[in-house]
Amino acid sequence: MKSIYRWAIGQSFKKLDPRQQIKNPVMFIVYIGSIMTTVLCFYPSTIPNWFNIAVTVCLWLTLLFANFAEAIAEGRGKAQADSLKQAKKEVMTYKIKTLADIERQEFDEVRSSDLIRGDLVYVAAGEQIPADGDVIAGAASVDESAITGESAPVIRESGGDRSAVTGGTRVVSDYLVIRVSSESGNSFLDKMIAMVEGTKRKKTPNEIGLQIFLITLTIIFLAVAITLVPFTAFSSQLSGQGEALSLMIVIALLICLAPTTIGALISSIGIAGMSRLTKENVIALSGRAIEAAGDVDILLLDKTGTITLGNRRASEFLPVKGVSEVELANAAQLASLADETAEGRSIVILAKERFDLRERTFQQSEVKFIDFSAKTRMSGIDYQGDQIRKGAADTMKQYVVSLGSDYPKECDEIVEKIARAGGTPLVVVKNGQVLGVVYLKDIVKNGVKEKFADMRKMGIKTIMITGDNPLTAAAIAAEAGVDDFLAEATPENKMELIRKYQEKGHLVAMTGDGTNDAPALAQADVAMAMNTGTQAAKEAGNMIDLDSSPTKLLQVVQIGKQLLMTRGALTTFSIANDIAKYFAVIPVLFYGIYPQLIQLNIMGLSSPLTAILSAVIYNAVIIIALIPLALKGVKYQEKPASQILRHNLLIYGLGGIIAPFIFIKLIDSVLSLIIG
Repeated sequence: MKSIYRWAIGQSFKKLDPRQQIKNPVMFIVYIGSIMTTVLCFYPSTIPNWFNIAVTVCLWLTLLFANFAEAIAEGRGKAQADSLKQAKKEVMTYKIKTLADIERQEFDEVRSSDLIRGDLVYVAAGEQIPADGDVIAGAASVDESAITGESAPVIRESGGDRSAVTGGTRVVSDYLVIRVSSESGNSFLDKMIAMVEGTKRKKTPNEIGLQIFLITLTIIFLAVAITLVPFTAFSSQLSGQGEALSLMIVIALLICLAPTTIGALISSIGIAGMSRLTKENVIALSGRAIEAAGDVDILLLDKTGTITLGNRRASEFLPVKGVSEVELANAAQLASLADETAEGRSIVILAKERFDLRERTFQQSEVKFIDFSAKTRMSGIDYQGDQIRKGAADTMKQYVVSLGSDYPKECDEIVEKIARAGGTPLVVVKNGQVLGVVYLKDIVKNGVKEKFADMRKMGIKTIMITGDNPLTAAAIAAEAGVDDFLAEATPENKMELIRKYQEKGHLVAMTGDGTNDAPALAQADVAMAMNTGTQAAKEAGNMIDLDSSPTKLLQVVQIGKQLLMTRGALTTFSIANDIAKYFAVIPVLFYGIYPQLIQLNIMGLSSPLTAILSAVIYNAVIIIALIPLALKGVKYQEKPASQILRHNLLIYGLGGIIAPFIFIKLIDSVLSLIIG
């Protein structure tokens, strides 16, 4: 952190370049004012030179503190970017023309920077993946710690939604054949570095809108300031008392009353928001996406892995009449011993927990495991003359009927009851006789219902997206506490749903990882793709979650709202601050011409010079005092916008009014003692 501070101090002076200053019009006024007061220090004046020098120093410090705030935020991003750059380095890799080249060991060794989109590369265990791409052959463990920070390797293989790989990661085992999907210098890692460093950060619409508002205020104050010298000269001649304000005092007054506080911190707030997002291992590919997240009022969430744990679990054994529950559990466990799926393992565990049925040790000759196949759509075991099978209800019904046995109506009733409850029924059959049904249940994640309730308080509507039938979807939606659901979802109706809400003026966010999610991701205002997802999904999204955790979207919304809350709070404080300074300083400056104004000098400030100098000092110091708040952000509150506005007005508005009166008076008292 010390190195960031040292770097930021250096950058504070480098940013005094006028080409940098003009990017922030409010602070550019301060910049011009500082130059003018510096020049005025060398001209004779009726005002003491110590005052001119003090004002000039304070104005330059105001600029430096504003630059420091922005540099600190950029410094954090730079530190994150430096760690990413370590993963991006030139490597030699093996380029091939066809998959047959691997068997013939015909490789062309090339530099990673020479690869172009569409090239095929062979990456063996221990080698670095040279560029972004999609796996077209092979399966391997890949170390992505350089990108995600997670030490555990992940599996990448051809086909499916886990075929995308990122340049800079390393193959740990086996090998991969990768089709390059990005040109050199335009990889995912390059984009990450550019965004984190802020080199590609564009101002968001809200940021631009706020800046226009601040510029308008500054122009108004500038117009007033320009007229003050002739106005006070005319007024003093007319009244025969007092004297015209000097140019030095007018410049100081302009800087004090212009919205310099928020003007100085506006850039750092935006950069810090992006930095907070990066700390959550989410890379925003546009600054607008972060801010849009703060305005999101419709949240589309995939059921599997987001709302539910992703794997169905056995929760109950429901035997038919004449069969005991323990008999059904024993048969179901035997049929699941060779089943390595999460569902199969959960059946074994449930039988063990409910009836203390332990896994058996078999001789190879006495048992035959029947693996699940697409043809039979069932699995099971042949053991000690018994044939035990389990599978989906319709499949098992056909199986039992084909054996000439009766399929009990009671089993149909159990299956229908489970389906209505949102579960998945697995029918267990022993020697052609139906024993009962295993109830597989989608387990809703702990705390999800509470999170959705919090979202509702903020005015955000949550919609679950699932491929399940409407009956199952309705049951899970009710248990999870979402506001609505889209069942039997297809790429077309996902996109249609998003468009429908957008046409009504809503901002929509969604997550996705598959190629079939890409159209909807491209349509959504905030689209978070999973890093483990396909290249199509990652290119369609405007955010990428390096941890590939779909629930991260909830945190992204919170960070976006915190960014807007921070900007709103500091804007409220800044405007209230300027109003308070107006009432604190103006009466003292003009009571020489208009003695009646002495009644408004409620703080009893000593003189016009100490009053304006106190205000200038306070103006500089308050910027540095607010830097931690701008970088950290205000405390996130799950409240509607109207309540947040009231809170800002009460805390930051009232605080912005009170603070200048207190600190300007304290500074004025100290200056009066020093001057004597």
